[in-house]
Amino acid sequence: MAAVQQQQAMQKNTLYVGGLADEVNESILHAAFIPFGDIKDVKTPLDQSNQKHRSFGFVTFLEREDASAAMDNMDGAELYGRVLTVNYALPEKIKGGEQGWAAHPLWADADTWFERQQQEKEILKMQAENKAAMETAEELHRKKLAQDRQGEMEEDTEVKDDPMARAEAEALSNDNP
Repeated sequence: MAAVQQQQAMQKNTLYVGGLADEVNESILHAAFIPFGDIKDVKTPLDQSNQKHRSFGFVTFLEREDASAAMDNMDGAELYGRVLTVNYALPEKIKGGEQGWAAHPLWADADTWFERQQQEKEILKMQAENKAAMETAEELHRKKLAQDRQGEMEEDTEVKDDPMARAEAEALSNDNP
């Protein structure tokens, strides 16, 4: 619990500084923020492909009030022709894991991952069963319609072949002028 509180306190002391020009290095960033208070650390993460910073950095102050003052004054300020974006830094995340927080090991969410995989399999199975049932119902419906049509056609042919039915149909048509 104390580690979490220490991490939260550290977050309020650490500022994200975005929009850095290529010429800005850690010493220039340090010099730009030192007027607001004692600085514990300055970092500018490097791009591995070209070994230049990725146009952002982090400044960690010893005091929370100093970090707040620096954020209020430096957000929107210009440094080497570029406008800075200054906010409180978000906690570091590790790659992988559902929660993504560095406080949890990668395998901490393994149980929920397996459960979710099983649920997805069951859902796919149910969807396949429902699809098969719908196809069967549609096929039965088509067969019933075909049988009904066949029955109607048989009735029509029975009237044509049956002399009594023909005579009755003629009598009915003669009665109705």
